[in-house]
Amino acid sequence: MITLYSMPSSGNSYKVRLLLAKLGLPFRHVAAEAGSGVTQSPEFLARNPKGKVPLLELEDGRLLSESNAILLFLGDGTRYVPQGHYTRALVHSWMFWEQNAHEPSIAVRSAILTYEDRAHLRRPDVLDPLLEQGHRALQVMETQLRETLFLAGEVLTVADLCLYGYTHSAGAKGGFDMARFPEVERWLERVEADPGHVPITWLGDW
Repeated sequence: MITLYSMPSSGNSYKVRLLLAKLGLPFRHVAAEAGSGVTQSPEFLARNPKGKVPLLELEDGRLLSESNAILLFLGDGTRYVPQGHYTRALVHSWMFWEQNAHEPSIAVRSAILTYEDRAHLRRPDVLDPLLEQGHRALQVMETQLRETLFLAGEVLTVADLCLYGYTHSAGAKGGFDMARFPEVERWLERVEADPGHVPITWLGDW
């Protein structure tokens, strides 16, 4: 059985568990919540010197880090990764953008407002720019979703699962004004309606 080291409250970890649920792939879950010390243990650092989760350990011992790389690996050959070269490149484009523009604003602001060890960053000079940047990122999604049902076209792909990870809680955790983005809200509902959807609290049934 594969093993997934993941942070239960993290969107980056959640999107991997979400795809595993949709694919019906059993896995052993090792929780590495913030402050637990799991990712800084010698045993974990021997597996991933980056000291971060999610980390996927295959049955043969091979390891794969970085959430979006894991999504592409697990989704390869399934309906979640398109076979056409151009559409697959669109999927990659959204996933690269998520880590470069979306996650650094929406996830970071949400984390500051959620985790007590980041309470010292709850200052206007930190939070206000992140709010503006996050709204710009959500507007990029809004513009695309006026044209297509999902981010890379008319079917759900790993690009949608990737962006769902932090977008679904952007309002509740990050204080972003989701009412400004009705197409994003409708997209969230479509992602949640796809078979096999599980909430962020789901850590596996095996």
